[in-house]
Amino acid sequence: MTTDITIIGAGLAGLTLARVLHVHGIPATVHEAEASAGARSQGGMLDIHEDNGQPALEAAGLTDAFRDLVLEGRQAVRVLDPDGTVLFDRADDGTGGRPEVQRGELRQLLLDSLPPGTVRWGHKVSGVRSLGGGRHEVAFTDGTSVDTGLLVGADGAWSRVRPLLTDARPEYTGRSFVETYLFDSDTRHPAASKAVGGGSMFALAPGRGIQAHREKGDTLHTYVALTRPRDWFDAIDFTGPEADAGSAAARVAREFDGWAPELTALLTDSDSGPVLRPLYALPAGLRWDRVPGVTLVGDAAHLAAPNGEGANLALYDGAELGLALAAHPDDIEAALTAYERAMFPRAARAAEEGAQLHDLLFGEDTPHGLVTAFAGH
Repeated sequence: MTTDITIIGAGLAGLTLARVLHVHGIPATVHEAEASAGARSQGGMLDIHEDNGQPALEAAGLTDAFRDLVLEGRQAVRVLDPDGTVLFDRADDGTGGRPEVQRGELRQLLLDSLPPGTVRWGHKVSGVRSLGGGRHEVAFTDGTSVDTGLLVGADGAWSRVRPLLTDARPEYTGRSFVETYLFDSDTRHPAASKAVGGGSMFALAPGRGIQAHREKGDTLHTYVALTRPRDWFDAIDFTGPEADAGSAAARVAREFDGWAPELTALLTDSDSGPVLRPLYALPAGLRWDRVPGVTLVGDAAHLAAPNGEGANLALYDGAELGLALAAHPDDIEAALTAYERAMFPRAARAAEEGAQLHDLLFGEDTPHGLVTAFAGH
């Protein structure tokens, strides 16, 4: 391939794309706004699915290395009533097909699989523009720029590449997460640790819920979900103490009055400050007309509210685009057309399934609808 390839964003999608291209002898450059691989925490646990995430890692030649990262037992799942009653409890018997890994470790695996210098750190995009003939210029905030024959936006929810293809922008879903951590939970927070169990725990009521994962060791990573408008959350100071409510955690915890103390402790006893995560999504089924020399992967293409598919789709997008380019090294447009033709309906199906999942999690029939769904698998 003689076309130069520029990937914006060193997340799972962009790195998988770069890795699959490397496997096929095709060089690419990844530009990332963060200063280094360790500039920030990369999030929590990911369950890597056998129908998309795992085939993507196989295409990248990383299956064995991925298996070394798997945390045994973390596919266990339980559903609790707000009063702490266990409604569903399934152990990890090793047959679930969705092994759990730490996102940061998976990202590092992808980084380590690339030739040195592939990722250019500290390159935050300030603007992109078409140069005509399928070429594009990317300008960075440090004053440098590149022009490229193939530009791939792997730059997430607020992609700077997306406007080259569509005017669509993410919109608030009406729900936010508040993220907390409990460390050394078995010894320091035994009641909460017992409630969560060995894998994932869901304690749910219509419009709200407490969801937690057991990460490496006995760290509990919690996402407290509330269906509230943005201005409700904006009225809470998540950066420090609040004069009228004690703390952000205490204010959010009031929405769970009457819930079992071992559940609310996941919020009120947090060993880290609560972090607000507003949930945004692009329009379900988003498509765009083919624009020469540019495409999107991962959240840049099909951001959805968390549904267990986002990271898997990101991996799969990256792998599928890489394979399409390897199959059409002399015809970039044929490769992009083939990739997008398959990606659009795939993303639409995932968005539809995600909406159904959110109804199970936060709809009027929760948590019993979720229990029924788990029991049917």
